[in-house]
Amino acid sequence: MKIRIKNLKLKTIIGVLPRERKRRQKVVLNIEMDVDGRKAVAGDDIEAAVDYRAATKSVLRFAEASRFFLLESLASGVLDLLLRDKRVLSATVEADKPGALRHAESVSVTVSGTRTARRKARRQQVEGLRPFKGV
Repeated sequence: MKIRIKNLKLKTIIGVLPRERKRRQKVVLNIEMDVDGRKAVAGDDIEAAVDYRAATKSVLRFAEASRFFLLESLASGVLDLLLRDKRVLSATVEADKPGALRHAESVSVTVSGTRTARRKARRQQVEGLRPFKGV
């Protein structure tokens, strides 16, 4: 089952230029989540369903509080946030920055991932940061 959150508009600090670090800019997110909704559907059970309103609020809180330099980092952070829900099997996040280029309507970055692949990558990253093995 897929859940899509389309054209989620927010403002955040994003970019590398000094003027971009001073003022919040518009970002538009498009999110697609592949979810295991079998239990929710079988029992018409709201408690077993992925709460897309709560997911939207979490994404907004995270993104609006962030201060990333790269659109790629923002999209990746949102992806990691979504994949914390065990019912979300995989997700795709497109982060769109309108007006980023003079001759283009917008620039966007898309990241995708699965719960297992992201968890494995985070584990390897953490293991790589340990200064001494066996300590």
